[in-house]
Amino acid sequence: MAEGTWEKLSQVAVLSAEYDSPERQPHPKCLEGTRVDHLKFIHGLLDKRDKSQIIWLHGTAGVGKSAVAFTVAERMKNLKITQNTKIETRLAGTFFFSRNSTERSTTGHFFATLAYQLASNFPSVRNDVNRAIRENPAVLKSSESLRNQMKALFRQPLLHLQLSLRDCPPPVFVIDALDE
Repeated sequence: MAEGTWEKLSQVAVLSAEYDSPERQPHPKCLEGTRVDHLKFIHGLLDKRDKSQIIWLHGTAGVGKSAVAFTVAERMKNLKITQNTKIETRLAGTFFFSRNSTERSTTGHFFATLAYQLASNFPSVRNDVNRAIRENPAVLKSSESLRNQMKALFRQPLLHLQLSLRDCPPPVFVIDALDE
């Protein structure tokens, strides 16, 4: 039964929205030695355990926000949550929006995609995600309210994950081009 719900989620998750998707090549990335102060500041905020952080990068088109987002995502993917883990990395999920892509230009499967990545990166929350889908299969429909999707697929699994990771650096989600 759980495999059926996982399969349904994998079919609606927008895999091309992941930071390293082949569809997004060439990947915008900060060149070595550039944006050092910005990246150091962002990484410092992301390492704080005492409270949740939302970092909002803003600026005109072409200033490098996507390059910074990709670089942060790549670094978080290379950092493990604990020394003993083989799977769990600091990067819990990403969604890189694009107005040039039908799937990535809407929020219809935004939370389903993040939930899929979260459960892939942290298998301990997969049961929570599967339960949410079994209890309300309509939560996977792009027409379902974002609030309902967020609560069922994202918030509840994150609450359980937060309890198990209370002594670890926080997992990170990177969202890029939300305005698109």
